Amino acid sequence: MPKAQTILITGSQGQVGQSFMRLADQCPHYSMVFVDRTKLDLCQHEQVRQYFQHNQFDLIINCAAYTAVDKAESDTASADAINHLAVKQLATIAKEQNVKLIHISTDYVFNGQQYRPYIETDPVDPQSVYGVTKLAAEQAIMQTMENNALIVRTSWVYSPTGSNFVKTMLKLGAERDSLAVIYDQIGTPTYANDLAQAIMTVAQSEEFNKAIFTTEIYHYSNEGVCSWYDFAKAIFGESGLSCQVTPIETKDYPTAAKRPAYSVLNKSKIKQTFNLTIPYWRESLKMCLAEL
Repeated sequence: MPKAQTILITGSQGQVGQSFMRLADQCPHYSMVFVDRTKLDLCQHEQVRQYFQHNQFDLIINCAAYTAVDKAESDTASADAINHLAVKQLATIAKEQNVKLIHISTDYVFNGQQYRPYIETDPVDPQSVYGVTKLAAEQAIMQTMENNALIVRTSWVYSPTGSNFVKTMLKLGAERDSLAVIYDQIGTPTYANDLAQAIMTVAQSEEFNKAIFTTEIYHYSNEGVCSWYDFAKAIFGESGLSCQVTPIETKDYPTAAKRPAYSVLNKSKIKQTFNLTIPYWRESLKMCLAEL
């Protein structure tokens, strides 16, 4: 029997990292090692290098990220350290040790001024510090690893754990009779469990496990399109909360970081390359709510 592949999953306490933890029992052919910042601080570059000198992996799945989008505007150094410089070092080590790398990126690399779903080769133009640092990581990977890396851009991630829009709406919906939610930002929610499952499908595929897999960017979110207003109404509808939702414009809810007005991702490439079937966002929302 072939030796089980060993996968390092960073950012294990985040939404996607936690989703990989839930998947571990379903992946007996993989030995999964989970690390969070307390076990491996990716910003401590010497510590990281020593860690990889003493531990060998077949694949790194990087779920670690600075995701406080508004805070990043005033905490640029921290956002860049985690989202960019740490990733650059991971890519360098992965290349040196011939380890494959899967990195999670974001729809925030786009400016949101388009009105058709974004494909992987569309021009990038991030409008926030968060988006700039995530794009810098993509570029570092592409420049460092011509082969054996895969970047997955995703959007509007939520799960039963951590801080996210679904949990915020459930909390506020239980406390208030009405809420105002933005209707002019359009995208697609992504259930973290679906994203983790899709990444594992990719990791197990013949295509990704070729001797040389050319480094590529792919898009993944759930299927469908909605606004934050639509998403909130669906959350309340599915959970039985009677909170009234009023639509408001982005300009009426100012934030430190600019959000893309439109960030629907075209998923044709990942579906065709890896034969993926992607769930519709409302169905995945039901799955998440059932776990809460």
